[in-house]
Amino acid sequence: MKKSILCVIGLLLTASLARAERPDILIADFEGKTYGEWEVTGEAFGPGPARGTLPRQMRVSGFLGKGLVNSFYQGDRTTGRLVSPPLVIERRYVNFLIGGGGYAGKTCVNLRVGDKTVRTATGPNLKPGGSERLKPHAWDVGQFLGKTARIEIVDQATGGWGHINVDHIFQSDEKAEALRSRQLVLEKSYLHLPVKSGSPKQRMRLKIDGQTVREFDIELADARPDYWVFMDISPFRGRKATIELEAFLRDPAGLSAIAQSDTLPNPDRLYREKHRPQFHFSSRRGWNNDPNGLVYCDGEYHLFYQHNPYGCRWGNMHWGHAVSRDLVHWKELPVALYPPRHGDWCFSGSAVVDRANTAGFKKGDEPVIVAAFTSTGRGECIAYSNDLGRTFRDYQGNPVVRHRGRDPKIIWYEPAKKWVMAVYDEVDKTRNIAFYDSTDLKQWKYQSRIEGFYECPELVELPVDNDAANKKWVLYSGDADYIIGSFDGKTFTKESGKHRHNYGNCFYASQVFNNIPPEDGRRIQIGWARIQMPGMPFNQMMTFPCRLTLRKTDEGVRMFVNPVREIASLYEKRFALESTAVGPGEKPLAGISGDLFDIKAEFQPGDAAEFGLVVRGIPIRYLVPKQTLECLGKKAPLQPIDGTVRLRVLVDRTSLEIFAGDGRIYMPLGVIPADKDRTLAIFSQGGKARARRIEVHTLRSAWQ
Repeated sequence: MKKSILCVIGLLLTASLARAERPDILIADFEGKTYGEWEVTGEAFGPGPARGTLPRQMRVSGFLGKGLVNSFYQGDRTTGRLVSPPLVIERRYVNFLIGGGGYAGKTCVNLRVGDKTVRTATGPNLKPGGSERLKPHAWDVGQFLGKTARIEIVDQATGGWGHINVDHIFQSDEKAEALRSRQLVLEKSYLHLPVKSGSPKQRMRLKIDGQTVREFDIELADARPDYWVFMDISPFRGRKATIELEAFLRDPAGLSAIAQSDTLPNPDRLYREKHRPQFHFSSRRGWNNDPNGLVYCDGEYHLFYQHNPYGCRWGNMHWGHAVSRDLVHWKELPVALYPPRHGDWCFSGSAVVDRANTAGFKKGDEPVIVAAFTSTGRGECIAYSNDLGRTFRDYQGNPVVRHRGRDPKIIWYEPAKKWVMAVYDEVDKTRNIAFYDSTDLKQWKYQSRIEGFYECPELVELPVDNDAANKKWVLYSGDADYIIGSFDGKTFTKESGKHRHNYGNCFYASQVFNNIPPEDGRRIQIGWARIQMPGMPFNQMMTFPCRLTLRKTDEGVRMFVNPVREIASLYEKRFALESTAVGPGEKPLAGISGDLFDIKAEFQPGDAAEFGLVVRGIPIRYLVPKQTLECLGKKAPLQPIDGTVRLRVLVDRTSLEIFAGDGRIYMPLGVIPADKDRTLAIFSQGGKARARRIEVHTLRSAWQ
């Protein structure tokens, strides 16, 4: 008898295990161009599955793959119904992703057995304007096993509101968990997180004592990762933690693959990657865009920047942080500003040194660094640091400014002994820069605005031709096209129209360092170089630091841009030519090879129709009759100076930065040269030009 009972138990366990290991049954993943055998009525669902977010719709997220059901096809004005072919219920659970309006019976998914609706679900949003994120839902259908059913997706909301989003419907022996978790004690400095490009984004949380301390989206690898990112957990060392994952996929392998370490992922390859810029700043891992909070403090240049630490696409906006003592060699520090919660991101802003402690934040001997940034959930906010920017504390009185805008740039206005904020501002469908002032960085008063600028404002005062008695103010925004004028601390008065700042293909959202010492006196700018780094565990970079000056020209006062002198710290070999005729077929630079250069060239046109440089297979042409500089399809007007065309080119692994006419023309270009072509050449066509002077420096890596 005992043996018989054991056999029965064994058979039951075997059957149970077999049932648990049965594959899921996919009902629909909506990846095709049409709905296939599903019946469609009405107009709300369109001719086939949507490919993500539809026109005029809030961003849709949380779906798998590329397609989903989305009844926002023509906005919220239409209705419709989508009905599956008959299916047999063979598993206990029907799982799916659902989003959109939460209107019972009107925007919903129904399970129908016979002529009855036996299960129903609505989207998580209770009113228009809510989140479009799809979330997991499950029906227990065990009582209907073996029966034939249909699934219908309904949008019968009228009156110009309500829609439904649905994706990835399948049967399973397991209920799709809304949260999967893993507990661990944090014993190291970093968590290594596996990423697979193109994998469905998952919401991940790190909790300490039940409180969420980090929350972000990640393309978590479900197979072999493309690369690893990291989370700095050193502030929580020794604490018990929970990693939670909003995972819809069964048994996400990426969660179990997360590991702790005291080193970064693949440290032996860091800064040695194929497309890693070698003297332009790029983040160790993840995405970067706008430079933020450029400020000099006690021997260090601080570069904060928009940063996604958890992937190579835009999102999860934090403030990354790096410091340098020479503008060339950068050391990346831990993230400076973390979002207070998911969706309340740290957008662009600036930083100042509050030496007089006007805000009253100072604790200790170090000068206070105050960061001003846009909190997407609150408004313009400030945070402060008493340890030279290593850690920041949020000001409890945030936000300090509420308006429709973003990207506060703060400067100290010496004549009135006050702070001034220039901030992007939208009013009555116009795009402006607004000006506020404050004596303590906490209380701000609106003063004026000026129309015609879009995001990332900059306001800087510059002497004309180095004349301290003749200074002008320069104002620009994201594209850096600038106006010149006067500023009295409240109102900017234009004295010019807009002038072109750069002629390249990758420059945006630049900023000028605050608090440069008076004995230096330079105004130094860094911009975001919008350059894709394919196949790399990082993406995008910064332009090389450049000095801005105002000079008088035949056209009036204009901005000049030149790389900072500190580039010379990377010089290795030097090559030079003097007064050399250049004709077709001649190769005076033959034998020079490399991938990092600082090239200075002066040409006299002679009788040539065209001349210039060829850098790693990329021609930089000067067209004599048109007096035009041209490279990679970008063009700039360039007149010779005293009969001479002057060029300077910084060459990195993913970029060319061209300076012409002593800095009158700036042309930053994103380009990845051919791997095998590491040569330099000068050329002339339609006659002979003369290379009056050529000086080439090969450069060492700034990361060495």
